[in-house]
Amino acid sequence: MDHRSAAGGGTAPPPLPTGNGTGTGTATATATGLGTGGFVFNAADEERRRGVRRMKATATGLLVLVALVYALAKWAQDTGAGPWAGYVAAAAEAGMVGALADWFAVTALFRRPLGLPIPHTAIIPTKKDQLGVSLGEFVGENFLSADVVKARLHALGIGGRLGAWLAEPAHADRVTAELAAALRGALTVLRDSDVQAVVGEAITRRAESAEIAPGMGKTLERVVADGGHHRAVDLLCAKAHDWLVTHGESVMDAVQGGAPGWTPRFVDRKIGDRVYKELLRFVTEMRDMPQHPARGAVDRFLTDFAADLQSDTETRAKVERLKSEILARGEVQDVIASAWTAIRSMILSAAEDEQSELRLRVRSSLISLGARLATDGRLQDKLEGWIEGAVVYVVTTYRTEVTSLITDTVAGWDAEHTSRKIEAHIGRDLQFIRINGTVVGALAGLLIYSVSRAFGA
Repeated sequence: MDHRSAAGGGTAPPPLPTGNGTGTGTATATATGLGTGGFVFNAADEERRRGVRRMKATATGLLVLVALVYALAKWAQDTGAGPWAGYVAAAAEAGMVGALADWFAVTALFRRPLGLPIPHTAIIPTKKDQLGVSLGEFVGENFLSADVVKARLHALGIGGRLGAWLAEPAHADRVTAELAAALRGALTVLRDSDVQAVVGEAITRRAESAEIAPGMGKTLERVVADGGHHRAVDLLCAKAHDWLVTHGESVMDAVQGGAPGWTPRFVDRKIGDRVYKELLRFVTEMRDMPQHPARGAVDRFLTDFAADLQSDTETRAKVERLKSEILARGEVQDVIASAWTAIRSMILSAAEDEQSELRLRVRSSLISLGARLATDGRLQDKLEGWIEGAVVYVVTTYRTEVTSLITDTVAGWDAEHTSRKIEAHIGRDLQFIRINGTVVGALAGLLIYSVSRAFGA
């Protein structure tokens, strides 16, 4: 039997399987980073395993050395070499006992010593799932509890530190750039057709649910009271006058065309010319006379119409029907849907331009917020309270999922490869236990033998 089987931690581990399922190719598997059982055995793991094997050889060599010393000391004692042989034999004997006991303890963690079905051995392979459950419970109770999370977050002083960091213009520029990149990414991912449909539906539903007549009436009432409509009347009168001057013949022809057929043509022309001149005079007077009676009539009409929009049921119903008819038209729906395209283009342009008003305002707001956070204790407490509440909610709500992730992950590991992975990481230190056991055992044996000799045993 190889010395590693007798005293070096059990049988040598089998080679790692290669990608084609054969039993050869440890070097190939580790060189390419392949592994099984949920682990990847990389070059660093192979180096650790070589270190473990060297330490196993050292510990086993020490055991062989004390065994040889024990045999020689017993031979010297039997041949009458002197009292010193007994001391050496006692120390060597105790060193062997300590080495073997620690070898058994270290080996029992990862496999069954000498392949014997000794109870409470091969602890990691056989108790892997229970260890995973215990680890999950430990993490849940000691790291994912509300009190622990709140205490840790409170100790960090996130509000003040974040404020001091944001108050630096360079940091504010960085955050602004990241926000702009995130905004561009989000707008790129969104499908225009989907957003247009949502925006169109939202605007239409909002417009249909809100009655517009009372609001229009109040607005018109304020406009008339302030005289804001006078400019519109002035414009209409000026345009009407210019149109009449330009299309005088058309107006007279329209009047003549409506005359009875039995009237003479010169009479029709006289009437047409008279109507045109009176109409032109009326429009000219309205244009030039702010106190013209017709303007007063317009004021009274608008005032009455504003009141009807607010209080007259029939007028309000007519406005609502007109609104529904306008919204139902395809042209209007196209205009509403196209609003997203304009908004998207505007936002993208502002996000890409470092000197745009949007980015400059965001940067300024971040610096201002940072300065306030750095000095305002109440604001710091409020922000930290929000963060603590959010984190505690996530931790307490999803603690079971987090701990089950640990438990399920450990349960999914292959027992053999789990042992090999753990042994590669901590096996070298465990071999020092064997070495220390040999040395401490030898010293203890020497002390016990010396005390026994001193008292005449």
